[in-house]
Amino acid sequence: MFESLSEKLESAFKQIKGEGRITELNIAATVKDIRRALVDADVNYKIAKDFTDKIRETALGQKVITAVSPGQLMVKIVKDELVELMGGTESTFNTKGNPAVILIAGLQGSGKTTFSGKLANFLKTKKGLSPMLVAADIYRPAAIDQLKVLGGQIGIDVYSEPDNKDAVAIATNAIKEAKSKNKNVLIIDTAGRLAVDEAMMTEVANIKAAVNPNEILFVVDSMTGQDAVNTAKAFNDRLDFSGVVLTKLDGDTRGGAALSIKYTVNKPIKFVSSGEKMDTLDVFYPERMAQRILGMGDITTLVEKAQAQFDEVQAKKLEKKIRKNQFDFEDFKQQLDQIKKMGNIKDLLGMIPGVGKAVKDIDISDDSFKGIEALINSMTPQERANPDIISPGRKARIAKGAGKDLTELNAFLKQFEQMKEMMKMMNKMPMGRMGLGRR
Repeated sequence: MFESLSEKLESAFKQIKGEGRITELNIAATVKDIRRALVDADVNYKIAKDFTDKIRETALGQKVITAVSPGQLMVKIVKDELVELMGGTESTFNTKGNPAVILIAGLQGSGKTTFSGKLANFLKTKKGLSPMLVAADIYRPAAIDQLKVLGGQIGIDVYSEPDNKDAVAIATNAIKEAKSKNKNVLIIDTAGRLAVDEAMMTEVANIKAAVNPNEILFVVDSMTGQDAVNTAKAFNDRLDFSGVVLTKLDGDTRGGAALSIKYTVNKPIKFVSSGEKMDTLDVFYPERMAQRILGMGDITTLVEKAQAQFDEVQAKKLEKKIRKNQFDFEDFKQQLDQIKKMGNIKDLLGMIPGVGKAVKDIDISDDSFKGIEALINSMTPQERANPDIISPGRKARIAKGAGKDLTELNAFLKQFEQMKEMMKMMNKMPMGRMGLGRR
């Protein structure tokens, strides 16, 4: 995500790095490269020009203090302007009502139905609400089936009337159903088309008028770039939606939609989504996104993802085992499971400052741990709990059972021992020196 834009912005900053002071000349060269990087990222030229004009104006009005180089100052100015361009601060999401009604709109293929499922899961697991999904796409039979499958995966009721061809009636009937079942949020998945057309706009506008939604979310495929922004404008002119959702951020996106939509329709980006898994939905934070675009990482989001998978009881048990040097393969496997639940591995690494650039050309898939898991699964419970008993004969059996070479197993066992040695050394350090003082 945003890899090409990040590289080009970094290249632009090189124009001013090493300079002793900010001048009109070095600012002009840097700003020109930033504008070109934005246009290449499919940002509308007018938006790119307004953005860089603000950067030039701010930069020329700044005095560089001794502790901050011109290059560092320029990065900060660009970051602040990116944050403003994408909305400034995270926006609120209104779920107050009996029930609160969330209307989902967008073109076919933008990821509306998948997002509807993700939003229901998010509201249920993160906000403690009781949502219901509504299949109001009366043109694509697969949409109803898809929503039911997603609802089944996350334990959410789905309201549908397969034989009813009146989307407005389906939506209003769903509100009655939600009230009777004590559901406090209703998420209505509406029909999409391959392009904006009058029939679709009229239908979704009629649904809006009938159900008076708390939120209207426009779902857009972030890979469509500037086209997504134009579509957003057409929808906003008719619906006056309350927020935007960017989907498929794990794809080959240049970033144009994320950087242009707020400027064009003056509506905030509320959520970002990647992948097909139901837990891959995040609230949109402009500052965090700006930091990632500029290669600063996103430690805050990484910590939040870790905390979501953190089991305090299990962590205390694990700490005791590490202190006694009893960390085994079963513990290791549990830690791998927790890491995988946090999301796409490459995305997670990209949140660590400086690491995103280092791994950009490396193929890191979610299957990266499969070989290690196969080796651990090939061990007996006794071998997992007591790695020291793994003899040459046991090694041959484990490697064969995992479908791996003996050299791969030996390399893994060596790495595991090195990790245990590191843990052992850390345990000998005073708590204060480790920066882990007890509370």
